[in-house]
Amino acid sequence: MLSTKKNRILRYLFVIVGMMIAFLGCSVVQASAHGFVTNPGGRAYLGSTWYPGGPLNTNIGSVMYEPQSIEAPKNTFIDGKIASAGIANFAQLDEQNANRWYKTPVKAGKLSVTWQLTARHKTSTWDYYLTKPGWNPNAPLKFSDFKKIASYNDNGAMPNEFVTHQVNIPADEKGYQILLSVWNIADTGNAFYQVSDLNVQ
Repeated sequence: MLSTKKNRILRYLFVIVGMMIAFLGCSVVQASAHGFVTNPGGRAYLGSTWYPGGPLNTNIGSVMYEPQSIEAPKNTFIDGKIASAGIANFAQLDEQNANRWYKTPVKAGKLSVTWQLTARHKTSTWDYYLTKPGWNPNAPLKFSDFKKIASYNDNGAMPNEFVTHQVNIPADEKGYQILLSVWNIADTGNAFYQVSDLNVQ
């Protein structure tokens, strides 16, 4: 009788420990993927401690220490919170006017977009959006300000540390434009969001 009770207790403990391991493993998976756009530099990257030579964007809050952490559920396109993906601690990224952010000079036509992944993860797609003609640079960003210009399907593959894609910047969209880059993870419900301010020449 005593042996039976001990066996039950042991089985119970094994179940509890197994559940804890599974939970911790899931948490590690959820938190393991991180990355940011280095070219053309995202708002967070250009204001971060990662950027060589000192930040080009200032007063961006705690994201200056973790530009790789703008992570939210897939399709998190909240009007007024596009750049922060709705993360309250990164709300400074949502400040929007024509002069607030450093603009990377680029030429119309083919543009190479490079991600640096500080922790890699199996990938679903990479999606790229550009502001439409006539968008208002002095108003909070809305998802309707953007149009999709490129998408790459990785079909669940594991990416390299650095990932580069080609997108096309239309010749008739000169001046201040914004590129929204999205890294969709394959085996979680999350994505990473990066906004890059451009001066298209």
